[in-house]
Amino acid sequence: MSSSASVLVVANRTADSPELIAALRRRASRSAAHFTLLVPAVPRGLAWATDMKAGEPEAFPRAETGARRMRMAGLDLRETIVGDPDPLAAIGDALRAHEFDEVIVSTLPRGISRWLRLSLPHRLGRMTELPVHHVVAHPRPAQAPRFREPARVRT
Repeated sequence: MSSSASVLVVANRTADSPELIAALRRRASRSAAHFTLLVPAVPRGLAWATDMKAGEPEAFPRAETGARRMRMAGLDLRETIVGDPDPLAAIGDALRAHEFDEVIVSTLPRGISRWLRLSLPHRLGRMTELPVHHVVAHPRPAQAPRFREPARVRT
């Protein structure tokens, strides 16, 4: 009886992206695999300098949405983790806490992705002997706010 591979999935703004879900489905179709989703709580802007926990309010819903999409796609998601704001530290924490057979890192495209500017997939490959796969997901257009007609007042 063969056991399933344990795959660490690292994503932030792309945690629920169609490209990531498709890549995970392709991975699961090759051989049995179960997944752990890690979303580093990366704050936006200068918030990092003043509050290391500033990214958590965005990371938790992003992790929940990503986990829901993975489960809806029929993927065996075992755990969802919101980790350290530093993605390398978050990955290191996860690798020390659990045994994984491979890592999938999902980023935005070059030019947009801070993780690619940091060479995260490459650095992760040097940090661990595990196979590291990189998925590029495209940002979704921001939804325009809904306009509501003002209430009409009878005079």
